[in-house]
Amino acid sequence: MPNLHVLTGAGPTYSIIRKIGFADLKDAAAKGIDDFWVMPTHVIFLALIYPIVGLFLARMTFGHDLMPLLFPLAAGFALIGPFAAIGLYELSRQREKGVDVSWTHAFGVLRCPSLDGIAALGMVLMIVFLIWLITAQWLYQSLFGYGSPESIGQFLSDILTTPEGWILIIAGNGIGFLFAVLVLTISVVSFPLLLDRDVGAMVAMHTSVRAVLRNPLMMAAWGLFVAVTLVIGSLPFFVGLAVVLPVLAHSTWHLYRKVVEPDLSPRQDHDRTASPDRKGRRYAADFPAVFFPWTHEKGP
Repeated sequence: MPNLHVLTGAGPTYSIIRKIGFADLKDAAAKGIDDFWVMPTHVIFLALIYPIVGLFLARMTFGHDLMPLLFPLAAGFALIGPFAAIGLYELSRQREKGVDVSWTHAFGVLRCPSLDGIAALGMVLMIVFLIWLITAQWLYQSLFGYGSPESIGQFLSDILTTPEGWILIIAGNGIGFLFAVLVLTISVVSFPLLLDRDVGAMVAMHTSVRAVLRNPLMMAAWGLFVAVTLVIGSLPFFVGLAVVLPVLAHSTWHLYRKVVEPDLSPRQDHDRTASPDRKGRRYAADFPAVFFPWTHEKGP
């Protein structure tokens, strides 16, 4: 049943969760940096979309009187980042196998048997992101009304020098923290697990929640590390995200390896060209993989 596969994959499995310490977090970050230094050119190429999107969103907010949403949009990177980094997880997975990695290996995600689960979990994060934006807009309007600030200067003055502005800062960051905790809990190891094994979105989220409950202090420290580095990467003008996000993505893959006991059976990629009943035809399910023929090649 395809719908059941989205939720459970090949079947409900319960991975063994390890207890980790600060040394494991440090080692995961170090290995993430090492992955970045080994393949910086194509990683930066793939990651350039993040500062480009950030600048586009900034321009859109200024151009359409949506200035109050600029900070929530920027903060929202932390909510959709685990899904946006899926190709970078795949690069770390391939390098771990000893493959001479190129940027095209990021499209190996398209051969993943859990691709439907990845899409479903990505949709969950997108819904959380949209709810965050709606909540942030509601909070601003409840304090300042439905009018838009006439200039950046007025907007900053309203936020930094008025009681309503301080309420917005405190309440907004508090609510944003709750959204960030939710996303961290359900996704800290979910996407790497979906790449690594034939599991579904529900199984992946359940495993992630178990990982957080097993290591609450370490996961809190990891979340703080992610938040601080994202803030640093967002300055100035999101340019630093081209480096920060790939490092975080690679580090997250290695954190997954630290937290979840390995499955000794290798991932069995789907080969959509090998089925005898296809007769050379292409189906809608092959899109967009048909544009990347190297993704159909058998892995080592």
